[in-house]
Amino acid sequence: MAGRAALSGSGAKSLALGRYANTEPAPRSMLRSFVALRASRMSTGTLFIVAAPSGAGKTTLVGRLLAEDTQVQHSISFTTRSPRPGEADGREYHFIDVQHFLAMRERGEFAEWAEVHGNFYGTSRLWLEARLHEGCDMLLEIDWQGAQQMRRQFPEAVSIFILPPSLEELERRLRTRGSDSEDVIARRVAGALGEMRHVAEFDFVIINKDLDVALGQLKAAVSASRLRFGRQRARHPEVFRFLDQD
Repeated sequence: MAGRAALSGSGAKSLALGRYANTEPAPRSMLRSFVALRASRMSTGTLFIVAAPSGAGKTTLVGRLLAEDTQVQHSISFTTRSPRPGEADGREYHFIDVQHFLAMRERGEFAEWAEVHGNFYGTSRLWLEARLHEGCDMLLEIDWQGAQQMRRQFPEAVSIFILPPSLEELERRLRTRGSDSEDVIARRVAGALGEMRHVAEFDFVIINKDLDVALGQLKAAVSASRLRFGRQRARHPEVFRFLDQD
């Protein structure tokens, strides 16, 4: 595979063991300490970050996921944009004015914030941390800029990018939505390619050509993420007690 060198034999073994390749095995107590430290730094909830260019179907996919997987809760962001038809304050977003948003930003209340298409978006840090430590799986819909900020602060987060099958299909969906002016649609289409260039930064990528197929893939990514060692040990510490035994 391009960009990755294949290793075998002693070379692979040395790489896997690192600087301790030729030393005695680490004491069991050291291994227990490492595992305990790793678990102590991890909340029992999982943070899912979902990003996509406008019109890729992110909102529809996330809405169906939340309806079918009751373990996942929607993280409600703050925004200065106007509500779209059918949206309610405190459900899709907390809708606030620019002055209020900037004041919150100055107080350091946002874990991430970004300006997208002339509007501000931000996520409350304290609220999100509290929910994760309570064991809640949280899902955050943000743009690629916000995703970068969130991964720095929540390195265990699972990031998912949703792509449209083509730019032509993306534009068609934006026009079908009927909620944006021609100028807004033109800006969104122009900015979509730049947003999509950040797709390699994400853990999972879903191409939303067929909604039902894309939903199945989104659910699979969520399920697989819950099976990682750190998450399983944090959620079920009693099962892993054998790791603390000599």
